[in-house]
Amino acid sequence: MQVTVIGASGRTGSAVVQQALDAGHTVTAVGRESSAFPFDPHERLATVRTDVLDAGALAPVVKGADAVVSALGPRDSGPSEVCRRGAAALVDAMHDAGVRRLAVVSASGAFHGPGDGFVTRTIAKPILQRVLRHSFADTRAMEEVVRASGLDWTLVRPPRLLDRPRTGRYRHAVDAFVPGGIQIGRADVADYLLRSLDDPATASHWVGLGY
Repeated sequence: MQVTVIGASGRTGSAVVQQALDAGHTVTAVGRESSAFPFDPHERLATVRTDVLDAGALAPVVKGADAVVSALGPRDSGPSEVCRRGAAALVDAMHDAGVRRLAVVSASGAFHGPGDGFVTRTIAKPILQRVLRHSFADTRAMEEVVRASGLDWTLVRPPRLLDRPRTGRYRHAVDAFVPGGIQIGRADVADYLLRSLDDPATASHWVGLGY
């Protein structure tokens, strides 16, 4: 499979790139113009630094892809439109290039839904949503753009992210959060993102993850 990864210089995006290469895929890793990519050169890897908020700049890097994964996110918790603007540019670029399959990293903390326990629903998430109100507002706006895109999208909503090796032992739920799943490693999020690309049952759905 030919996979384009947007936000490839970040910790989740770089895990997607490495796992895709390990699985035998061909990868185009895309980052901001100032990005430093943390992975080694590879014969099936192309790296591109470009304006990830510009559809015209993204169209060439998604052209020919079988699927696109976006792990684009803000660099701090202040006011941001990076997620929304990046999603809008990517959707336009994918339409121009005729590419339909898209998996996007979202955030469980920005939303309430089935699977949330009482403490999560009434205490943990309300606190998070106040503290991270700017980034979560951007996350919600991004999801609206993706949902309205007409593409074959999957929105992946992980809980608290950890830096730990991939285990492959995690739970997921379609259109629901994982009960008690309050954390997950970035490498396991990457694992699920890649798995979802071949799973048509997740198209036009959001997915909760957790250990």
